[in-house]
Amino acid sequence: MIILSTCSSLTEVIDNTLNPEFVRKFILDYFFEERQNLRFDLRLEKPLGGIPGKKCGTIIVKAEELSNCRESVMMQFCGNKLDKKDFFGKSDPFLVFYRSNEDGTFTICHKTEVVKNTLNPVWQAFKIPVRALCNGDYDRTIKIEVYDWDRDGSHDFIGEFSTSYRELSRGQSQFNVYEVTYCRIELQSYFLYSPLQVTLLSFLVDIEVTFLDYIKGGGENGVLNLNWYFFSLWFLGNPAQPTSLHYMSPYQLNAYAMALKAVGEIIQDYDSDKMFPALGFGAKLPPDGRVSHEFALNGNPQNPYCNGIDGVMEAYYQSLKSVQLYGPTNFSPVINHVARYAASVKDGSQYFVLLIITDGVISDMAQTKESIVNASCLPMSIIIVGVGPAEFDAMVELDGDEVRISSRGRYAERDIVQFVPFRDYIDRTGNHILSMARLAKDVLAEIPDQFLSYMRTRGIKPSPAPPPYTPPGHPLQTQI
Repeated sequence: MIILSTCSSLTEVIDNTLNPEFVRKFILDYFFEERQNLRFDLRLEKPLGGIPGKKCGTIIVKAEELSNCRESVMMQFCGNKLDKKDFFGKSDPFLVFYRSNEDGTFTICHKTEVVKNTLNPVWQAFKIPVRALCNGDYDRTIKIEVYDWDRDGSHDFIGEFSTSYRELSRGQSQFNVYEVTYCRIELQSYFLYSPLQVTLLSFLVDIEVTFLDYIKGGGENGVLNLNWYFFSLWFLGNPAQPTSLHYMSPYQLNAYAMALKAVGEIIQDYDSDKMFPALGFGAKLPPDGRVSHEFALNGNPQNPYCNGIDGVMEAYYQSLKSVQLYGPTNFSPVINHVARYAASVKDGSQYFVLLIITDGVISDMAQTKESIVNASCLPMSIIIVGVGPAEFDAMVELDGDEVRISSRGRYAERDIVQFVPFRDYIDRTGNHILSMARLAKDVLAEIPDQFLSYMRTRGIKPSPAPPPYTPPGHPLQTQI
């Protein structure tokens, strides 16, 4: 196993071999706005260290620029009359796929599973990006080797054959029945009359859609025409006291306002009308002082929408003057509020994101977990920003990155919660602009994947992107 510290990634583990060929590739993102000092070697060979006075072997690293190819292919193969390698039984065959490189060498890109005790295996269908298979070059050679698995790692070579993506794309046909040739073993005479074969059973191409594809096809000018965002803030503490996280200082934003503004200024660009319903929870409302965990910040329960982030901020400040902050911290009412809207539009035309900013410990943990499990099948995500010095262990539990959240024996269909503690983004030097940019980036980091997971499981494709804008008096150019 190799740990690549620059991208915090691990290779797979290959047992019982001193000459491993790792399949997993590391893709480094390119950022236009950042200076990235990278060194690329087409083939880098370095000795391994770690144990003084002992030779630990050599590592070989190869790099190649990836083509902009978003196709993936699902393939399935079977074998016929493969070589018998095991003394007490039949073979345990598996396939190894290699992509040819620009310098004529080959790099491993996929291994099938091992099919035990058979000379006529049918391997499971597998999906692989075309970039990994041939880097988008349809005529590049693809080499496939056939092995017999051995427990000690000394797998027996059966044979190999070559093809290309273009040949494979013909699908199941006479062109994709391959005779396995021998390069490393002695040819036995009886195989001259009974050639070994590997056959392509299926070949299905899929275009990988991205979050950007949905944005491009979302509406006018390529902007998502969706009401995505509900804001919910927990009200506790006296805003007139400097110790309160809601303190209305004339000199700087409080923690709630800073988090709201940092995230809101990013997300408002993804909403066409920029009208946001803003809710509060944990307060006594005028005139009778009833406790509410689901009230409109602007005081209008029939129309809780605010005009842009500035409108949300204004409604927040006005509510601090009119409501009495009060506990406990109940999340489930606001989650269920948004879930009711999300449940009415499951066709992919709208997606909802609930932003909860809170400084308290959850009082209705069991109900909140049940609400999240119920909402995990709906087109919605939940972002929780924890402000203040409180312990947020419960929030971490709701963020199902490591352990999928469950309630009453039911697991969430997908991870829809992202939690970040605000205190981790406070810049001690006073550079709030940079720290709030980091906060917004991490808060929104999981939204695209959560959005895509819903769309993919429902088979919802993005709409075609609208044609590019043509100024008046400039007719479209057509090619003859």
